[in-house]
Amino acid sequence: MPLAVRLTGANRHDVTQLIPLIDAIPPIGGKVGAPLRKPEEVMADRGYDSDPHRMQLSARGIATAIARRREEHGSGLGLFRYMVEQTLALLHQFRRLRTRFDKRGDIHEAFMTLGCAMICWRRLHSSIGYF
Repeated sequence: MPLAVRLTGANRHDVTQLIPLIDAIPPIGGKVGAPLRKPEEVMADRGYDSDPHRMQLSARGIATAIARRREEHGSGLGLFRYMVEQTLALLHQFRRLRTRFDKRGDIHEAFMTLGCAMICWRRLHSSIGYF
C-alpha cells in the first residue's frame, strides 16, 4: 500500500484535497506488466461525502466506499480508518510535526516526507525481524 501525503493550509476542508491526494499516489511496481497507477477503491469518512467527487472517481474507474452524511453509522469503514489514525499518531511522535513551528511550507513538507520515510522504514525493518 503506497503512502501519499498532502500539505495544505490550516482550516481547509478535506474534500477539496481528495482528487489531488489520489493523483499523488505513486505507481505501484513489483508485478509483471505495467505498474498500477490508481487505487482500486477509495474508502473515506463523511468528511469526503461529495457526489461530484464520487462521479470523478467513478469516471476514472475507481470504486468508492465513502460514508454518506445524515445516515446511520455501521458502514464498517471505521475498521479501515484505524490505519489512517495510526499513521497520524505515528507522525505526531515527531515533535516537529506535532506542532508546526516552520513558517515555510516547503520545510514542513520536507520534515513530513522524512517522517513518512521513517515510518515506512520502521515498518519494513520490524517485518523482516532483524531485531
